[in-house]
Amino acid sequence: MWQRLSFRTQLFLPLGASFLAALILAGVLLHIFATDQLAAENEPRRRSTEAIAAALNDTLRTSDNPRRTLDAFVHSLDTSSDIQFRALDAGPAPSPKDGLHKPHGVPQWFIDLLATPDMDAASPVMIDGRRIGDIVFLQDMSADLFEKWIGFLALTSLVAVLMVLTGTIAYVLAGSVLRPLQDLGQGLTRRRGDYTRPIPVGGPPEIRQGCEEANALAATLAQLSQDNRDLMHRLVSLQDDERRDLARELHDELGPLLFSIRAGTIALVEAAPPAGNFGNSAQSLLQSVEALQQTNRRILDRLRPLYIEELGLSTSVQTLLRTFRNQAPHIILTDTIDADLNAIDGPAAQTMYRLIQEALTNVLRHANASNAHVRATVAGETLAIEISDDGGGLPAGNVFGRGLTGMHERVRALSGSLSLLRVDERTYVRCRLPVETTRDAPSAG
Repeated sequence: MWQRLSFRTQLFLPLGASFLAALILAGVLLHIFATDQLAAENEPRRRSTEAIAAALNDTLRTSDNPRRTLDAFVHSLDTSSDIQFRALDAGPAPSPKDGLHKPHGVPQWFIDLLATPDMDAASPVMIDGRRIGDIVFLQDMSADLFEKWIGFLALTSLVAVLMVLTGTIAYVLAGSVLRPLQDLGQGLTRRRGDYTRPIPVGGPPEIRQGCEEANALAATLAQLSQDNRDLMHRLVSLQDDERRDLARELHDELGPLLFSIRAGTIALVEAAPPAGNFGNSAQSLLQSVEALQQTNRRILDRLRPLYIEELGLSTSVQTLLRTFRNQAPHIILTDTIDADLNAIDGPAAQTMYRLIQEALTNVLRHANASNAHVRATVAGETLAIEISDDGGGLPAGNVFGRGLTGMHERVRALSGSLSLLRVDERTYVRCRLPVETTRDAPSAG
């Protein structure tokens, strides 16, 4: 349970408990020492009462009329005087605390908290050996209680001020420690390999050292990541070169051979009798040769689309979309193709073309969609590609298939991003590629 609390909570709970314990201890000490102090202050008054009572008793013993002398003494006392005579026949003695006046502003719980000493400072008055009353000292302790209350308020205020001051300092110090730790934690859990933004260096020396070491590690990882992207970019370029060479070989070597075989087969078909096994075999051979030529053209188109270099990327993509519409007339395909795409060539153009080709192939084979949309635009130095459809959705685990996995590697090699999403009953393949325009886009109109 304690480990689940935040650092500030773990810091403030002991501080608050210590200040609360200090207040409780102050109340206990006040209860103990204030009682002794009040008793010490009450002792002279008790002695004065005893002295007055002793003098009065001596006077009454020597007086011819003790009752008259007592009456004269009682009448001589001022009603506001602290010393009063209490006759035995005046009724039951009041409580010792009846003479205690509650000071203004002092709560009753504070008075009850104090162990008020016995205030019944009374001495007996004797006439002819018989007790007829007492000399009592009716003391007013309101000033003493008010003094104790002010002291208690001062102590409580001091503890409260110290608590607020200590809490503020602890809060500021905790923030100065937690903020660098949060920055360090966010820096250590960077996503998508973003090592370009350094961790702010701050806080105590130990945390600053950790931030500096993390920044040094991030710089090393950034360099390794850049080297890895450069290597992957080189691999993509080599793959494109290899595809181009292979396409040239297929076109220059296999293409003429297939054309020769097709021409020879046509000649055999024309020379063969209209019926017979030989004629059927020649016709079957002609169909096979034509199928091989179509397969060769498809392979050449996938290895290296010649349209991009000859017609430009925008026109090549439009040609690809027309081919898709012819192959899948049951799917309504719409598009938003930017004419500025013709300013893009090289690996970025090849990657975009292949990505749209692969995505549309998946729509045709697996999506069971009724409509699809292709969007390709250039904004600044970023190429944005989006292919969406209303098909059956994402594969299990929302992972790329074999074709899109290869495209994802190509996109990463070009420092781009590729994502597969399912939003509002539509599947989206989104790609962002950094590009550099190397050719002027065709003018509008």
